[in-house]
Amino acid sequence: MRVRGRLTWGRRARAGAVLTALLAGMLPPAVVLVPAAATAGAAAGTPVCQVRDDRLREISGMVATDDGYVVINDGADDEARRRIFFLDQRCAVVRTVSFPSRPRDTEDMAIGRDGTVWVADIGDNDRTRTTVGVWRLAPGAKQPVLHRMTYPDRPHDAEALLLDASGRPLIVTKGGSGTVFLYAPTTALRPDAPTPLTALGQVTVPSTTTSNPFSFLGRGVITGAASAPDGRRVALRSYADAFEYDVPDGDVVRALTTGTPRITPLPDEPQGESITYSRDGRSLLTVSESAGQPAGTRPTILRYPATATTVTAAPSTESVDPVSPTAVRPAAGEVDGGEGARTWPLALGAGTLLILLGLAGVLRWRHTARR
Repeated sequence: MRVRGRLTWGRRARAGAVLTALLAGMLPPAVVLVPAAATAGAAAGTPVCQVRDDRLREISGMVATDDGYVVINDGADDEARRRIFFLDQRCAVVRTVSFPSRPRDTEDMAIGRDGTVWVADIGDNDRTRTTVGVWRLAPGAKQPVLHRMTYPDRPHDAEALLLDASGRPLIVTKGGSGTVFLYAPTTALRPDAPTPLTALGQVTVPSTTTSNPFSFLGRGVITGAASAPDGRRVALRSYADAFEYDVPDGDVVRALTTGTPRITPLPDEPQGESITYSRDGRSLLTVSESAGQPAGTRPTILRYPATATTVTAAPSTESVDPVSPTAVRPAAGEVDGGEGARTWPLALGAGTLLILLGLAGVLRWRHTARR
C-alpha cells in the first residue's frame, strides 16, 4: 500500500501522536496494550544490504532464497517496475521476470519448498475487486501463471500471503484494529477459472506501543507474512511489529487462530510491508518502501533476531457466527465497527468523534489507480 499526502513523515507522526493522545483512556476493556517495557527502546534492525535499483522504490513483498532475494513492487504504474525481481546477496538485481498481463495490486510473496515463487495480487484498498489472484512462478518457468479467486462474502483488502503445509495459499486480510481474517481456496487452483475462497477464522494480534510513522494506526494492520523454511513457524507483520507463531503440527490456521505470538518490534521502519525468514530460519528480514522518502533514501533489507518474549492477549468480547467465521457480532453494549473493528463505548461524544475523523483524514491511506 502506498501512503500519499502532502504531510511530511514528521507531521504524520505528530498527527498520529495527537490521535493517540485523544484515544488515551477511551479504549474499551477488550483492548489490552502490551506494557511499554516490552517495546520501548526497541533496537532497529541490522542492515544487510541496500537496494540501489531505481525500479524498486515500492517494495511490498520479499522472500529469501539460497542465492539472495526475490522482491516485487506494490502494483507500480510504470511497466518497468511491474516485474518479479531476483536479487543477489548484495541486493543487486540479477534478472527479472515479466508478468504476461498487468497485475492489479501485488502486495506480498511466498516461496514453496520446491522453490516455486508465489506473488499475491490481493490488494484492494477500496474493496471493489470481484476477484483477487496469486501468480505462481515455477522453478525454471519464463512467466508466472495467474490463478484468480473469489471471496465468499464481500471484497477484502489484503496484503499478506502464507502457504500451509500442503502448499495451499492462505490470504490474511489487512484489518484495521488488530483483528484480521483468513481465507483459502476451496479446491485446487486453476488458471482458466476463478476458484472460490472459504473463510477459515480470525486472528487478533496483541496491541503494542512500538514507534512507527503511523502511530496506533500502523500497529493495527497486517501488511505482510512469512513462513519459516522448516514450516514450524509463521510470522505476520504490521507497520510496527512482527508476530511469530509456532506451528508444531503443520496446521497454520490453528496456530494463527489459537496460538499466542512472540513479538519482535520493528521500530520506525519508513513503510514496512515486507517480511521473510532467512534461509537458516534464525532471523526475520524486512524491507520498506522508499517512495516519498527524502532524496537518496534507498530500500534497505534489515535483519532482526527473534525474541522469546510472549504476550498474552486479553480474552475477546466478540462472538463469531459458527456458520460464517467472518460474521462478527458485537458484544452487548458495543457498536459494530465493521471488519475487525474494535468496539467503542456508546458514550463516546459526538464532538470527540468529529475530532478523530478530522485527524484521521490527515492520515488517509490510498492506493494508486489500478486495473
